[in-house]
Amino acid sequence: MNILVTGGTGYIGSHTCVALIAANHDVIIADNLSNSKIETVDRIERITGKRALFYKIDVTDAASVRSLFSSHSIDGVIHFAGLKAISESTRIPLEYYFNNVVSTIVVAGACLEYGVDRFVFSSSATVYGDNEVPFVETMELLSVTNPYGETKVMSEKILTDIAVTNSAWSVALLRYFNPIGAHESGLIGELPGGVPDNLMPYITQVAKGKLDKLRVFGGDYPTVDGTGVRDYIHVMDLAKGHIAALEKLPEGVHVFNLGTGQGTSVLELVQAFEKANNLKIPYEIVERRPGDIAKSYADTKKAGIELGWKAERSILDMCRDAWRFEKSY
Repeated sequence: MNILVTGGTGYIGSHTCVALIAANHDVIIADNLSNSKIETVDRIERITGKRALFYKIDVTDAASVRSLFSSHSIDGVIHFAGLKAISESTRIPLEYYFNNVVSTIVVAGACLEYGVDRFVFSSSATVYGDNEVPFVETMELLSVTNPYGETKVMSEKILTDIAVTNSAWSVALLRYFNPIGAHESGLIGELPGGVPDNLMPYITQVAKGKLDKLRVFGGDYPTVDGTGVRDYIHVMDLAKGHIAALEKLPEGVHVFNLGTGQGTSVLELVQAFEKANNLKIPYEIVERRPGDIAKSYADTKKAGIELGWKAERSILDMCRDAWRFEKSY
């Protein structure tokens, strides 16, 4: 298939492009490079031996998106493009609502106009808010704790409503948990600008000496060691989940959790990184961040049954691959 990947030079998008090409799909990337680098397109080609088409556009711009759709025969869309930091969303909510919701409306509108009826949406476990764990796809989304999560809930609702009135549409709402790691080549990985909002690149930058110590946000949660518990998934396992959804999706709207089903605390992840890479990571416990919750991990049975997908890589694999990318970049 000919697949448009919005946000395709970003962290998860770039790994999904690699997985798409490995599965013999053709890839078109649309990205404004606000949180990624153009050289990622070259690195995807070095890994796969095949070059993705690239358009530097902002997918909130309807004219640019329509022009792209009119220039290519597109079979499906994987929509990643969006702002993604929970803590930042509590400081600049308007930017998050505009960028994340408008981009979904614009891309979905182009799909309707040009007859593209296969849509895979990059959602998030954040939509579950502070529900009981493990999170199950059938839970009501009543307790979202931050604007970022709200933008995902809104986008899911928009896509669901469109599918109700367009019976040929196949929509996958992929609620994934905490992707970490990098491609085994070390050529692509997570590359945040400034001080990272996500845990693993913070750890790798401390390991590399770019930051002096890790700041652990909150040490008094009701968890095994007082630090937040998350479901960490290798980014390549996550990428393959998108391929499974794209290829096996029937008509209608389908929600899937993509995670490992296992919770790991911040300090447990630090210890795993130290073990995997024979390093010590200095850290300090600081105040909780707005919008964070104590525990987040998935019930993943549905994706296994309906998509034939499950996460395969271990926490140690994630830690080794993340450090390989940080060292080589």
